[in-house]
Amino acid sequence: MNEYADLLIIGAGPAGMAAALAAAPSGARIVMLDDNPLAGGQIWRDGPQASVPTQALQMRERVQSHNNIRHHTGTRVIANPGPKQLLVEDEDRGWLISYDKLILCTGARELLLPFPGWTLPGVTGAGGLQALIKAGLPVQDERVVIAGSGPLLLASAATAKKHGAKIQRIAEQASLTAIVGFAAQLPRWPGKWLQSFSLFDRNYRAATHVLAALGTDRLEGVRLQQQGKIVELECDRLACGFSLIPNIQLGQALGYAVEGQALAVDAWQASRVDHYAAGECTGFGGSELALVEGAIAGHAAVGDVESARQLWPRRARWQGFSRALNKAFALDSRLKTLARHDTLVCRCEDVPYSALAGHSDWRAAKLSSRCGMGACQGRVCGGAVEHLFGWQPSAPRPPFSPARIETLMCLDDTPPV
Repeated sequence: MNEYADLLIIGAGPAGMAAALAAAPSGARIVMLDDNPLAGGQIWRDGPQASVPTQALQMRERVQSHNNIRHHTGTRVIANPGPKQLLVEDEDRGWLISYDKLILCTGARELLLPFPGWTLPGVTGAGGLQALIKAGLPVQDERVVIAGSGPLLLASAATAKKHGAKIQRIAEQASLTAIVGFAAQLPRWPGKWLQSFSLFDRNYRAATHVLAALGTDRLEGVRLQQQGKIVELECDRLACGFSLIPNIQLGQALGYAVEGQALAVDAWQASRVDHYAAGECTGFGGSELALVEGAIAGHAAVGDVESARQLWPRRARWQGFSRALNKAFALDSRLKTLARHDTLVCRCEDVPYSALAGHSDWRAAKLSSRCGMGACQGRVCGGAVEHLFGWQPSAPRPPFSPARIETLMCLDDTPPV
């Protein structure tokens, strides 16, 4: 079965839902895809132990109230067989979707940097721990250390504490001067300023980063560089997240322009003709920025340029927050020295740091070591090697995700170009 959309939206997080709601009054046939079972993205992830914000629930209801919005859950993009056409798959079937306009709202993922012991059971990403807890992971009375950079550390710690974990340390790599400078600007965004008080934790330490996870068969402790001193703490879980990096792989495959690590867009959130992007795939700035970018893209995609233009001042306000945030929590160059020669960088293919250090680029490293060719297809190690060596991962080739043979057979229905 093939499907057609006047407007196809990939991603049902804040940006994707905002785009759909902005475009809906036009009467356009809107199709929204997401690989999660419910709309909300990573920031509003649902689950047995999740507390979903009222705003997210209201947006879900509004999306469901529009007859011209069709939301496919648990759905992944597999390939781009032709111009303005995608092959997609859910748990039951695969099919082709043709579209007139496209908005990518593919979000971001955690940057995980390798260090000795980071592959031990009990070590996760900071956002990964938060997602696991929301999905039902019991952490009652467990000793938890959270390390890395950015506000996600505090949010993850708050979720863990709410479910009974004992926070041993929140290790923020940014300096105290940078954090104080950022905090002094927060009254410009009152909601964020008030939120900072609720997230405060007495175990928070600036200028502190992980050196190694300790243990043999499972995590037993962590070694930290804490404000110039080395300290070791016993713990049951270590959650590390070194900021976020945009998910741009699909955009690259579809010919979107890339600037730095993000998809490049103009004032209308457009990257190329009839192709838009919004939210954290265009740069990390939080849900407020994602919401207004999504709305601008939705309005622009259906030709309502005046409504889009009216949102520019709000976007500029939250872009200011994004710039302040990213400046304050910029990663220290010392984090590039955490890995030892035998530290695994690519977990899927067991590739250590020493197998990569002598290469000049990502392609050469892949051909020699199979780095990035495992199950995650470079989604984890790709960000790490870009940070460590400055290598720019190449655009992915289809299939973009594992797919059933029956799904790939849908390509037989693709007309010749």
